[in-house]
Amino acid sequence: MVDVLITVVTVAALLAVYRVLAGPSDSDRVVALDVLFAAAVILAIAAAVLTGRTAFLDVAIGLALVGFVGTLAWARVIEDRPGAGEEGPR
Repeated sequence: MVDVLITVVTVAALLAVYRVLAGPSDSDRVVALDVLFAAAVILAIAAAVLTGRTAFLDVAIGLALVGFVGTLAWARVIEDRPGAGEEGPR
């Protein structure tokens, strides 16, 4: 079951990497960054389950905190930019 979880999370992470690179908007990139951090947290938890080492849970907590702060910082940068509320054509 953990193997299936790892496969699904890896596919989600690859799709998120594509969205970070392709955009088209900064909002899409922020959401993709959140998906990448969520995937990293899930993979750290899966590593804890597979190995039985609780240190990976500490890594998962750290990743969640860094992801949250990173998302807030990136959102603030996007918000402070001129024309932040304007979305281009899709």
